[in-house]
Amino acid sequence: MAEIQTKRQVVLDTETTGLSTADDHRIIEIGCVELINRRLTGETFHQYVNPEREIDAGAMEVHGITNEALADKPKFAEIVDDFMRFIDGAELIIHNAAFDVGFLDHELHKIETESRTLNTICTILDTLKLARDKHPGQKNNLDALCRRYEVDNSNRELHGALLDSEILADVYLAMTGGQTSLSLTAEVVSRDKTQAKKTGISRTKKREPLPVIKANDDELEAHNAHLQRLEKASDGQCVWLRKSE
Repeated sequence: MAEIQTKRQVVLDTETTGLSTADDHRIIEIGCVELINRRLTGETFHQYVNPEREIDAGAMEVHGITNEALADKPKFAEIVDDFMRFIDGAELIIHNAAFDVGFLDHELHKIETESRTLNTICTILDTLKLARDKHPGQKNNLDALCRRYEVDNSNRELHGALLDSEILADVYLAMTGGQTSLSLTAEVVSRDKTQAKKTGISRTKKREPLPVIKANDDELEAHNAHLQRLEKASDGQCVWLRKSE
């Protein structure tokens, strides 16, 4: 019997003090969720980071994280080992990967004893590029993809790394075809509440499972008519009709 290979993916998002590492802007939040064989495992990595600099006002309007909230949080160098262990060997799934990877590598370069970059320990999949290839000429930001794939992002009043990585996981699974169980376990929700109490920053709420929208009678009739046309055009070789027999 052939051995079943396990595919581990980590959906990742960050929040930062500003837009450009050229101005030495820094990471202030990292959020990751784990997928194994296209299923959420409930394993997460979530950390707020003291950036050792002020947050731009424009960035603060986006994510709502204040300088005061980060004053007692660890510096990146203090959490880097835990973070790198969590992502090691995984395929990273990131929306607009160049931004997050650039900031994470910028942080790694600041640590004198650190020689690794993200692409030396991970492969990287950019869901923005994937979305642009699938939907050229359309809006492909995360909110637009949520609308297109009917992913609930009603809790996304402000950007947050963990919440956005959870939403991106749902979008990625929908975009790459294949419905799966997306809800996190009660244990994970409880752990998130405890973490929120410790950090003093809380923006995520447990989202309901994605709705399953069934076809109505008219849609089923149109679908069956389309299959009959395929059957005729393929000289009786429509595989979808064979599966239904």
